[in-house]
Amino acid sequence: MTEWIMDFILFFKDLSYAGIVLALSFEFVPAEIVLPLAGYWVHLGDLNLYLTILAGTIGGTFGPLTLYALGRYGGRPFIEKYGKYFFIRPHHLDSSDKFFEKYGNGVAFYGRFVPGVRTLISIPCGIAKMNVFKFSLYTFFAMLPITALYVYLGFSLGHQWENVDELVKPYIIPAATVFVVAFGLYVIVKQMKRKPA
Repeated sequence: MTEWIMDFILFFKDLSYAGIVLALSFEFVPAEIVLPLAGYWVHLGDLNLYLTILAGTIGGTFGPLTLYALGRYGGRPFIEKYGKYFFIRPHHLDSSDKFFEKYGNGVAFYGRFVPGVRTLISIPCGIAKMNVFKFSLYTFFAMLPITALYVYLGFSLGHQWENVDELVKPYIIPAATVFVVAFGLYVIVKQMKRKPA
């Protein structure tokens, strides 16, 4: 599977920045492979660091929009029936549904930092018919630091770009914890403001 994904990504390399956008527009292609590899291309001098981060962020926004559209126009019955073709299982849907119900529209931003939720959170956002502009904006700003991190690490490691995952793993849980706590505080403050004086 990984070799097939690599061949798929390399096919887009000739398209330069547009190729990065296109590769990341397919949600089944892991950004954890595309972005460090793009960083390696920056290391080789084939691409510009900042334009690569921008292309990766745009592609990382388009990808979730496809799942958002599936949720919005297909609904949960459609996802349950055909989700297996997109590597989506019912328990994935249940997890993202619960997360969305608990935290609301803000999950389009904070959900991107939570492993196991970040990819599929787009579906309940679509099912709930969240404003597409707001969804895209939240997704873009969430993907920007993630993209920058992976591209920069691929650039820094050069020929060892494949080791990026090992470097990032120890920081995923602490980073996710910080964002979840921050979002929890945001929800509490918002609810306190809603309470009548």
